[in-house]
Amino acid sequence: MKFVQKQFDKIKPLFEKGGKFEKFHPIYEGNRTLFFAPKIVTGSKGVQVRDGIDLKRMMMTVIIAMVPCLLFGMWNVGHQYFLATGVEASLLDKVGIGAMKVVPIIAVSYIVGLTIEFAICVIRQHDVNEGFLVTGMLIPLVLPPTLPLWQVGLATAFAVIIGKEVFGGTGMNILNVALTARAFLYFAYPSQISGEIWTYLGDKVPVDGYSGATSLALAVEASNEGVQVVDKLAQTNTVIGGDFFSLSNMFFGFIPGSIGETSTLAALIGGAILIATGVGSWKIIVSVFGGAFLTGMLMNATAVNTYMELPPEYHMVIGGLAFGAVFMATDPVSAAPTERGTWIYGFMIGVLTIVIRVFNPAYPEGIMLAILFMNVFAPLIDYYVVQGNKKRRLARATV
Repeated sequence: MKFVQKQFDKIKPLFEKGGKFEKFHPIYEGNRTLFFAPKIVTGSKGVQVRDGIDLKRMMMTVIIAMVPCLLFGMWNVGHQYFLATGVEASLLDKVGIGAMKVVPIIAVSYIVGLTIEFAICVIRQHDVNEGFLVTGMLIPLVLPPTLPLWQVGLATAFAVIIGKEVFGGTGMNILNVALTARAFLYFAYPSQISGEIWTYLGDKVPVDGYSGATSLALAVEASNEGVQVVDKLAQTNTVIGGDFFSLSNMFFGFIPGSIGETSTLAALIGGAILIATGVGSWKIIVSVFGGAFLTGMLMNATAVNTYMELPPEYHMVIGGLAFGAVFMATDPVSAAPTERGTWIYGFMIGVLTIVIRVFNPAYPEGIMLAILFMNVFAPLIDYYVVQGNKKRRLARATV
């Protein structure tokens, strides 16, 4: 590391004030802080109380928490490819196919997003923040492996510029940036991200009787046909496994879907990491699942179609509910930060997710719209929570 530090120190004068590349100092400093702590202190006099964690360490913790979803998703892309084409394959074969599809998507996300962030930092002359380290990974994980790379780049650019930079950059956005990218694709290119068929096949032909539809797409189809969703799931892809869409398979993630969202188990492992390190809010995660489960029970009690009759435990494992609850809803920038506000915010995300799924089949993945909707209302929730606290304290003071 000393060699790397010497190289940074050697070119440092070129980027300082008066240097040849003074304008590009934010890019130099941004790259340097990836390797070494910045030489910036909060003050030179008096006592300074500092936490042991900074933005960079927080972002790296989130990335580490996403590793289980990334690795499983990469394997599952290859796993679905070989299942659909009826070919036996080894672990390495599956990972190889998955890496071939997933790595380019991640690369495009980071290249496009960081290029825009660096350019804006140079224009505005402010320091590069580490926020996109997480966003650049989240965007690929919420996308299907079949999405064209140019759409990945376009969605990333839209999310960074419209969802983040227009509000002032890292820490100022009101919407989750990764979900903004996905929402853009939902409305701009619905045929590629409708959730119908997301299994990568390459130039191969699937085996007879195979359907690449996702569990959410099948749920909507079952409701339209008037058949039980569980029965529809059980009867699909029986050619490659009678229990293909079983509750356990959907929990572990052995089904088609977005790259990082299929495995509820992998998302929960990531959630445990975030909670253990204090980076993620367990209250939001628990309240999202609680709101979704209770709404599922309410749907069962008042069912007027077969989708409403779907057992609530199935809602926990289909689609991206677990991934959204762990990695999207807990975004500290766009979530409600107050004690009571976190419970209300998370609970309403869970409620809206099931409501959107059941009553708006045009957007079967309800967690995305639910989180974005509650991002907008998070400041309002906190406002009324704070006002309520003030009133209670004033009432106690006047007694």
